[in-house]
Formats: sequence, C-alpha cells, structure tokens
Amino acid sequence: MASLGMIELSFVLLGVMILLLGSGVWIAVSLGLVGFVAMALTTSLPLGTVLATTTWSASSSWTLAALPLFIWMGEILFRTKLSEEMFRGLSPWVQWLPGRLTHVNVIGCGIFAAVSGSSAATCATIGKIALPELDKRGYDKGLSLGSLAGSGTLGLLIPPSIPMVVYAVTANVSVLQVFLGGFLPGLLVIALYSGYIIIWSLLNPTKVPPRDPPMPLRQKLRESAKLAPCLLLILAVFLSLVLGFATATECAAWGVSGALLLAWWSGTLTRKNFLESIMSATRLTCMIMLILAGAAYTTAAMAYTGIPAALATWVQGQQLTPSMLALYLSIMYIILGCLIDGISMIVLTAVIVLPMVRQAGLDLVWFGVYLIIHVEMAQITPPVGFNLFVLQNMSGRDTFTVARAAFPFFVLLLAAVFIITEYPQIVTFLPKLAFPD
Repeated sequence: MASLGMIELSFVLLGVMILLLGSGVWIAVSLGLVGFVAMALTTSLPLGTVLATTTWSASSSWTLAALPLFIWMGEILFRTKLSEEMFRGLSPWVQWLPGRLTHVNVIGCGIFAAVSGSSAATCATIGKIALPELDKRGYDKGLSLGSLAGSGTLGLLIPPSIPMVVYAVTANVSVLQVFLGGFLPGLLVIALYSGYIIIWSLLNPTKVPPRDPPMPLRQKLRESAKLAPCLLLILAVFLSLVLGFATATECAAWGVSGALLLAWWSGTLTRKNFLESIMSATRLTCMIMLILAGAAYTTAAMAYTGIPAALATWVQGQQLTPSMLALYLSIMYIILGCLIDGISMIVLTAVIVLPMVRQAGLDLVWFGVYLIIHVEMAQITPPVGFNLFVLQNMSGRDTFTVARAAFPFFVLLLAAVFIITEYPQIVTFLPKLAFPD
C-alpha cells in the first residue's frame, strides 16, 4: 500500500474524511481516523506511539491554558446584567446618529466581545435586551436582526477570541500577536457596520422611529456609569497585553477574576450561576481540546505523506500572487463556512493551507486575522451559522428571514477581507509595534 501515488493517496484520505463526516462521526474522531489511515498507508512507525506523543504535545501547551480561562470569563459575564446595563448606558449617546438605537447592537457587541471571546455568547447577551427594546420602539425588524447577527461575530475578531487561540496554537504563532492583529480590523468592521446602518437609515427615513426626548448630561453620565467597571476590565486586559505586563494566559486569569468581581458587583454571582458557568466552560473546552488533539495527530500523519509539502511546491510553481491565493482561499472558506463550524474549519484546513501560506510569503499573523473574518462569515451563513440559530430562537423568526437580514453584514465582512488584503498593515501594525524586529 505504501506504493500509492500522491494523487491517489490524497483522494483516499479525502474520501475517508467525507465518509466519516457525512456519517455523523465527531469531527475530532474523524480527524484522528484520517490520520490513522494516512499513517497506515505511508509508514511502518507504531501508530499508537505517534498518537500518544502528538496529542500530548498538542494539549500540554502553556498557551492553551488561556483557552478555558477566556471561555469561563465569557460564561460568567453571560450570566450577569451586563446586557441590560449596556443598553441603558449606550442608548442616550447614539440618539443623534441616523439609525439611532440600532447602533447599540454594534457598539454593545463590540464592548462585550472584548471581554467574552465567544460569538454566540455576544449575540445572545446583547440580543436578549436589545431585540425586545428595538421591537417595542418600532425599529425595522430586518435591520435589528441583521445588525445583531453581524455584530455578534465581533466576539471572534476583537481579542480575547477563542478561535484566535485555536489558530495560534495550530499555526505555532504568538497568541498575543494574533490578538493584537485583530484589534484594528475589529474597529474597521465596527465602522463598516455603523456606516451601513447610517446609510440605510438615510435612505429609509420613514422606517426609523423618532429620537427619544433629550436627556440632561448628568443623567446620561449616571446611566453610563454602570459600564465603567466593564470598560476598565477591557482596558486593563488590553493594556497588559500591549505593554507586555502579562502574557495572554496571565491576562486570561486576570480577566476571570475581573468577571467574577463584575458578577458579584451586579448581584448575579450566585452558587447556581457559578457552577453553571464552570460546567459550560468545561464542556466547550473539552470539545475544543479533543478537536485539537485529533488535528495534531492528522498534522503529524500528513507530514509523513508529503502532501502538504507537495502542495506548497505546487503553489510555488503556479507563481500565484499573495492576493490571488487569498482570493482562492476565500472562496474555499466561504463554501466550508456553509457546512462546518468555525473552529473545525480552522483545524481541518490548517495542515494543508498553512504550508501554502508560508510558501506564498504571507504573514501568519495576518493570515490568522484573515481566517478569523471568514469564521465570522460562517457564523451568519446558513445552514450551520450559529448566530442565525441564536437569533432564530430569540426572535421566533425562521432561519431564512434571519439569514436574509444578515446578508448585508456578510457582504461587509467580505469588504473587510478585501481591505485588509490590500492594506495588510491594518493587521500587522500593532503586532510590529509591540514586537519590533
């Protein structure tokens, strides 16, 4: 069997993967089995030994300690009154903008994303207060749903981000640099979203309710005061990262401490919520760690097959420009985003794509942010877009209605990909500032 050619072997492994995934086998187990088949066909090394060493090295990384901490931080804040306080604190300040309270979805999700790291948690936390309020005041339901679906994805791009940690470990790059790389693109996406809401509102003035009665400055400040602890937590975590006072894992630990204090301060830190946050974070962490272990074994197995190296050589022979390679990969990731979730998309493609990216001379930190934006698209792409499911359950609308409302924001994410491809310094500026060569 070892005489199998490279093309035949590629088709065999692809067929095994499609068969397993189509049969409903867990993605982590599917990855491990594909690695097992690849090893069996290409080498006589003991499969169990390779499995043990690769999965242990993948799961014992100190960097990965940040993963359960960031997940737990988001789970704690998900159970607080933060969404209610955020709506009340932000709404007085956006009344003058065309679109008015719809901007609370964008800004609120941006703030919560900076202390959560989870797209679904961001969407659900802000949506549980914002959607009923916007409906009650007569805002256009399509714009309300679409802006919340799109803005909910900011939890993946603005650090800390769970998929960013997964990518950094998979690609063997600095978590801190990927975090810093996502900050300015996150602000870019917020600006694109708010810009679209402004333009839509100017074109449809009859669909925007009149502004609320003017509020004195003192009352505005009083309403916004409850946001101060959350903003201070964001500032403390971000400055610690940028100034080098703490590693990403240490910042995650401080973030959990800050989240517990916020929950206690808001009166929602009960024994029940505390235990629920731990169990939810544990389940999600175990799922991700199992996927990473399967991916590590597949990566090691693929190295023995020589497929990644052959693909990298092929890319070099095609003389593709970095922009053309980014275009082809975008098409692939958009299609994958319709079929699988974001974390699986990262680990399933890393073993094949990363050698091609290195060969093309693309910066791995830049590529991480580029990939995360495509993961954001997957969150609002049917049939498996998680944010669509969250909003479908919260609003009582069907998936098609929610997906149609989210489509303009999908296009805006495509625009963000184009912008960072043409101007990669948007991504690389902060990492290079913090880590000069």
